[in-house]
Amino acid sequence: MSMSDRTFTLDEAQSLLPVLESLLRTAINAKKLMEEVDGEMQALSQRIFLNGGTRVDVIATAHRKAQRAKAEQRAKDALAEIDSIGVQVKDLDIGLLDFPCEVDGGIVLLCWKMGEPSITHWHGTEEGFAGRKPIDERIGRSRRTN
Repeated sequence: MSMSDRTFTLDEAQSLLPVLESLLRTAINAKKLMEEVDGEMQALSQRIFLNGGTRVDVIATAHRKAQRAKAEQRAKDALAEIDSIGVQVKDLDIGLLDFPCEVDGGIVLLCWKMGEPSITHWHGTEEGFAGRKPIDERIGRSRRTN
């Protein structure tokens, strides 16, 4: 059984939130750092272009590029870790996760967004965040299938 087929009960999904939230924060912070460095490098090349060359602090620039590379690795590792748990990252910027859950023989997605105290919504596999519906007993009763 591959991880991509893994399903979660509501309780299981709920119990994973602290770990997942910490992994998401790692990935989000790393992505922010990457975007910062990208902005700095863009500004730098703009300056070089406008001035027909400019004094570049080569060591500081190399240091920032190394930080960016490390951040990228951190983000990749955190996302790979989430993926290996069997959870889908739908939107990294807002920290949106989907947990496949088996209900009445079909699969629905329990949906959680960073900042929400618990998992309270779900949607069908064809619908996105916009189609979120509140969890009802049927989903609360979902059991693990091995």
